[in-house]
Amino acid sequence: MHNHILIDTASDWTPIGPGLRRKLIHTQNLMLVVVEFTNGPAEIADPFHDHPHEQVSYIAEGELILFIKGVGEQRLQKGDLFAVPSGIPHTIQTLTPVVRVIDSFSPIRKEFL
Repeated sequence: MHNHILIDTASDWTPIGPGLRRKLIHTQNLMLVVVEFTNGPAEIADPFHDHPHEQVSYIAEGELILFIKGVGEQRLQKGDLFAVPSGIPHTIQTLTPVVRVIDSFSPIRKEFL
């Protein structure tokens, strides 16, 4: 079996909405996604969503409120971490002009490719 080493030093950002872009790298089973919001602060939270992927995230810049159905809400800021199990509805509301979140997903989110 041949292992591939991936290095991405100049990944292009992909626009995914007004004031929202992402870039990513992945292996066969793990994906890292940098998501940048430059349209904040948001007046309301984004719609709830869920997915079959496990998610672990790091707040690299800014502040936000994380909403998890059945758990409540938590204000998070630069340096904070959170995890969401698969299938749990969640969303965020940005509180600062710029928010950058680094998300890890397993398995990879093929719809992002």
